[in-house]
Amino acid sequence: MKPSEFFPLTLAAITSFLVSFLVLPVLIKYSLKKNLVVVPDRRKLHRKETPSLGGVAIFMGFLAAALIWIDTNEWGNVRYLIASLFIIFLLGIRDDLVPFNAWKKMIGQAAAIVVLLFSEVKISSLYGLFGIYEIPAWIGFILTAAFIIIVTNAYNLIDGLDGLAGTIGIISLSAFGVWFNLAGQPVFSLLCFSMAGSMLAFLIFNWQPAEIFMGDTGAMVGGMLLSIITVHFMNSNEALPTGHAIKFSSTVGAAACIIIIPLCDTVRIIILRLSRGQSPITPDKSHIHHGLVRLGLSHSKSAVLLGIVNICFIGMTVLSKDFGNLYVLPVLIGVCTVLSVSLDRLLIKKVSERE
Repeated sequence: MKPSEFFPLTLAAITSFLVSFLVLPVLIKYSLKKNLVVVPDRRKLHRKETPSLGGVAIFMGFLAAALIWIDTNEWGNVRYLIASLFIIFLLGIRDDLVPFNAWKKMIGQAAAIVVLLFSEVKISSLYGLFGIYEIPAWIGFILTAAFIIIVTNAYNLIDGLDGLAGTIGIISLSAFGVWFNLAGQPVFSLLCFSMAGSMLAFLIFNWQPAEIFMGDTGAMVGGMLLSIITVHFMNSNEALPTGHAIKFSSTVGAAACIIIIPLCDTVRIIILRLSRGQSPITPDKSHIHHGLVRLGLSHSKSAVLLGIVNICFIGMTVLSKDFGNLYVLPVLIGVCTVLSVSLDRLLIKKVSERE
């Protein structure tokens, strides 16, 4: 990475970090004063009333860095992306202050996706999955909308533990940011590091014991950006010539490895709920992070452990760079299955020991 390429990314990360870091204490104080807090209940792991508007500071830091450091000549390429994130930001604030039901929230997300589709960020291929590459535009639109909604809400679902969503967000976005910079796409790299800088500042106040949560505002904005970045990564990776130094032969596998924690947790929770005859959207405490806490790990240890797992999967995809979907995806599914089953067995053993 050349110094001329490194400095703008560093400055963007520092800018977003400082803005978020300065805004967060104000938000905490204001939220406590106005009683804008999350009240503990049986589904939540925290035990005290905690402000939940951390996402406001995260987005402010991200937006400030983007406005300051993105080259004005490149603004036309990302304006629809920023606009869609702004819609999600407004939706998140409304939901944190006066909660929406699931369907109204999805309608708001759909509106943001419609705006995003005016940009170049859309699925236009299956990247060799099932041997399919080119697909009709209308199928691409449907797949783009479905993917963004799934990943956005998957990231939202891991925001149930002090420090977890911020840790996973920083790791995933930093990995994408480094790749985009090596691929000669500084704008998308800058977007990644701008959000990562904001999340790092947030993590200082969200580490156990958390002083503030990111709420739906932060979780949906972070998840939306992560889903957009993932789609753009798949398109960009697929466009690289065969044999390129940073091209992953398994486009889908590489993307899945980088966002593996929210992805695996969502698939796991859907399977568990369906096996119990429940609706997939029924809230419960069966998430991976809930299981780790029940095993006796603290919030901070659970967040660190899942962060390490995420890094290991990223390392795995780098090592398997030259292997295609036929090899990478079965291994990925197999490893996730083993880890998930192992967690369930440990939980069952823990319960039996108590009895």
